[in-house]
Amino acid sequence: MRGDRQPFVDRAGTEAAFATHVNRGKVETFAALGLQLVMGERQGPRFADAFTGEWYWNCHCNGGVFNLGHRNPRVVSAVRDALDHLDIGNHHLVSGFRARVAEQLAATTDGRLPGVVFGVSGGESIDLALKLARGVTGRPGVVSVVGGYHGHTGLALATGDPAYRDPFGPNLPGFVQVPYDDLDAMAATVDDTTAAVILEAIPATLGFPLPSPGYLAGVQQLCRQRGALLVIDEVQTGLGRTGTVWYHAQEGVEPDLVVTGKGLSGGVYPITATLMTAELHGFFDEHPFVHVSTFGGAELGCVAAGEVLDIVDDEAFLARVRALGERFETGLAGLPFELRRRGCTMGFKFPNEGDGLAAAAALIGRGVFAVFANNDTSAVQFKPPLILTDDEADEIIRLVREALG
Repeated sequence: MRGDRQPFVDRAGTEAAFATHVNRGKVETFAALGLQLVMGERQGPRFADAFTGEWYWNCHCNGGVFNLGHRNPRVVSAVRDALDHLDIGNHHLVSGFRARVAEQLAATTDGRLPGVVFGVSGGESIDLALKLARGVTGRPGVVSVVGGYHGHTGLALATGDPAYRDPFGPNLPGFVQVPYDDLDAMAATVDDTTAAVILEAIPATLGFPLPSPGYLAGVQQLCRQRGALLVIDEVQTGLGRTGTVWYHAQEGVEPDLVVTGKGLSGGVYPITATLMTAELHGFFDEHPFVHVSTFGGAELGCVAAGEVLDIVDDEAFLARVRALGERFETGLAGLPFELRRRGCTMGFKFPNEGDGLAAAAALIGRGVFAVFANNDTSAVQFKPPLILTDDEADEIIRLVREALG
């Protein structure tokens, strides 16, 4: 690899090799959109194009992977030190590192969800949550929402929209979608065959539409009445992104399972987790080897996750996220979109289909990297890093106003 840490000398060579060996359709799609970025240097809230050297404010953060910025010094330092002593560990054995991070995660729920199973990807952890729901209840059904997204693996894929699953054949039986934020539709669907209802706390790929007051609590009540489990996907909204460690706490909801990921890695080492009640966790007392993940809860990943939790489970940090979100709301007032916001989780909702695509292109052209919502092309996902200074936030606001005003 060359001294500048790029394996190819130019963009054309990079794109040609990527197209041949990784994903040709992605290269061609990005070219058609005029989005030809190759990530190079990265630090804090920004990254540079590897070949032009132009810097971009990362206001997508890979769905929350970079909540704490790129190469967060505390996370990097913790993992670097751990490399002198640790590797991934062995999932067959008891691990103090896994135990410690599980303890930290349980503490963020005030002990309501003391059981933790680790994974590598969000889809893997969603699969575990749904497998467990079906195993415990003895029911086959799973209800999700139209436009939601929970991953590309087996059971996770079955909860998603047809565009993601139809290319792979018929959907699994028992999986049903209903419109988001429609309690009547949910009530008409959840029945005595439903093992679980799964929802993103605020659906990211739908452009972060905010739930109506009482919607999430109403879904919880339905689940309790009808014997189904409530799974809340906080992969994108969790770990401080909305101004509390978990968004469902703001809604007064007590889910049976919570899935977290992306930001848990600190952007340095992949790790995800499924949190669950003690009753559900008891399933593994009788079946201790029924679910394993070779790299889930890798000990180096636990070091990264432990440092992340030390940072985000802190009231001063959470208060700063709330203040930062308010600063953005004030600074973005008057622009031609509806601002959907909880903390620093934001969606820009425009009037027409496709407007989000054009807005994302305009933002990138001004050096602000954000992406449109794939399941609602009238919206932009906007997730600035949570470690911005006031001056950095004001600079991003200025650029957004120039791009979209």
